Amino acid sequence: MESTASGTSQSSVSRRFISATAERLAEFRSRPLDDQRWLIVFVDGFEFAGHTMIGALGVTADGTKVPLGVVEGSTENATVVRHLITGLRDRGLDASEGVLFVLDGAKALKKAVGDVFGDNAVIARCRLHKERNVIDHLPEAERPWVRRKLRAAWANPNPDEAEAALRALAARLDKVNPDAAASLREGLAETLTINRLGVTGTLLKTVMSTNPVESMIEIVRAHARNVKRWQNGDMRLRWAAAGMTAAHTQFRRVKGYRQLPQLAATLRHTVGAENPSTIAVTA
Repeated sequence: MESTASGTSQSSVSRRFISATAERLAEFRSRPLDDQRWLIVFVDGFEFAGHTMIGALGVTADGTKVPLGVVEGSTENATVVRHLITGLRDRGLDASEGVLFVLDGAKALKKAVGDVFGDNAVIARCRLHKERNVIDHLPEAERPWVRRKLRAAWANPNPDEAEAALRALAARLDKVNPDAAASLREGLAETLTINRLGVTGTLLKTVMSTNPVESMIEIVRAHARNVKRWQNGDMRLRWAAAGMTAAHTQFRRVKGYRQLPQLAATLRHTVGAENPSTIAVTA
């Protein structure tokens, strides 16, 4: 609509459309978040309309997935990520009982989450990002066995044994490719956060990566598939927010949602919260 409008009538329609989507963007980015017990927040960067953006997706205590925010920029951009994370806090996202943040591994993003939410943010590193970062340093012949070792270690429910296996793998990689070894060691413990929280089964598959964000963005891209010409960042943000709103209507509860009460209890214990939330949770 807005990219192809011509003539007085079409221009008028385009202006109304832009105004309406701008209002929806403002509503999306200012929606209060203080009415839910948030257990999980996924944050990841993605490509949209030829530019890098960052999306945040939350999971409530009953397993409902809710798009939380979007900004234009990279997860390595400290200013951009702090704006996103601070916005979540200012809109009422309460982490006092612990929130599991599943992040893509960018240092600026991790720092922003830690600065804003402190020790109440329990940070987990996306395993798919970590695996890809390690594997990309290696020649093709070395990749299959390294991938098997990584996944076997992560599959071990005993976090101490899993960490020992990963560090042993890093020592082997020192002789194959020191950069791969360094990549594995960087943030290694955070790839085992979910093991230390005791997450298993179906819920483990949900929180081991930032894939829920990518699934949301696939809907966003489909929502904007007919746009042929992107004019500016404001237009990209408006369409991204509209797509996330559309995605929300298509979401089902996260796989493994029946395990969320245990995760909530573990998070409270991890951050030292004494009393459970008074926000009602529907089963």
